[in-house]
Amino acid sequence: MGNYTHITHTFEPVFDAHSRVLILGSLPSVKSREQGFYYGHPQNRFWKVLAALTQSDTAQTVREKKALLLRSHIAVWDVIQECDIIGSSDASIKNVTPTDLKIILDSCEIQAIFANGTTAARLYEKFQKPLTCREIVRLPSTSPANAACSLQRLIEKWGCIKKYI
Repeated sequence: MGNYTHITHTFEPVFDAHSRVLILGSLPSVKSREQGFYYGHPQNRFWKVLAALTQSDTAQTVREKKALLLRSHIAVWDVIQECDIIGSSDASIKNVTPTDLKIILDSCEIQAIFANGTTAARLYEKFQKPLTCREIVRLPSTSPANAACSLQRLIEKWGCIKKYI
């Protein structure tokens, strides 16, 4: 299956004073870490879903992606700051150090927190909720590993964030 690697999250959250929605993943994938930005795997549907929900073109560059998030009042970060993981396998995650969500929650008026997938929701409940005392809404993962969920179904399920953006 592979060996464990200790991973430290190396890029900053995206947010500003106008952010109203916080979307949390678990940890950047290998491809995202290579690119130095969120949802970097070419098969991940995150940017396509956001484009559909915001009626925008699909952002391609990191600059376009940041602009789309900020324009849409969406903050993005991950639940995990450090952990041990095999490749990009969420199931293998252990020895978790959570991110400090207060950096975002103390800086803007986040009205709702959403998890991109089951693992992010589970890790939030375990490591973050005791600190934030805030609920999280689990959305289906945009990861290519969640191939059973079509792009159209993702857009429908993720549509609940539209009232905040």
